[in-house]
Amino acid sequence: MLTATLLTLSLAVTGSAAPGLSDPHKKDIALRLVSSAENSSLDWKAQYGYIEDIKDERGYTAGIIGFCSGTGDMLELVELYTKRKPGNVLAKYLPALRKVNGTDSHAGLDPAFTKDWKAAAKDPVFQRAQDDERDRVYFDPAVRRAEKDGLRALGQFVYYDAMVMHGPGADRLSFGGIRKAALAKAKTPAQGGNEVIYLNAFLDARKAAMKAEEAHEDTTRVDTMQRVFLKNGNLDLKPPLKWKVYGDSYTIKN
Repeated sequence: MLTATLLTLSLAVTGSAAPGLSDPHKKDIALRLVSSAENSSLDWKAQYGYIEDIKDERGYTAGIIGFCSGTGDMLELVELYTKRKPGNVLAKYLPALRKVNGTDSHAGLDPAFTKDWKAAAKDPVFQRAQDDERDRVYFDPAVRRAEKDGLRALGQFVYYDAMVMHGPGADRLSFGGIRKAALAKAKTPAQGGNEVIYLNAFLDARKAAMKAEEAHEDTTRVDTMQRVFLKNGNLDLKPPLKWKVYGDSYTIKN
């Protein structure tokens, strides 16, 4: 049986850790933060029908997390949707999506793909498929890696946002390469390093990767969002949050 002192210490330890992004409310905050940068809106649930070619050599970018016709994640999304709902309005584009994967081509997609995507976005089955693929490919891996690195909610969000923009790969311009560059400069908290120093190193590496791609060379989502939270010492990503992206101001009150 624990003594009163040990019990108090145990409660203090177990109660001291603020929730990370595995907490549903903190996860929703992270999704709103990403949406402010990706879609200039805090309403991420309004983005299921978003689709355009942003001229980043990835073909069409669409949906709540920017699934791309040229990078494979859009193909996997439509495959999942079709598995769950055969004969859906996007199923007929699967052959074309397989052919354009790895390119910026619209061959076999135009002229009706964008219209059909928006129609599919009204289907709760497609919305759930987008949620599930976002979590499987981006959110869950980012949070798991951040937790292993000893990072709190802000660091988990920093990893997630980087994985959304750069992809989960290992090359120098993907998440794995960015993390590797950061590790060359600083230790993670799990390695005994300082969390603020490590996150600054990661954001420095992230900026370098962004500037290497013309479509991502605007680094305000790092400079006037993530770096602001870090400078304020808000490692637990606690509201209220105020930031700017691409010159637009946003607030999350709670």
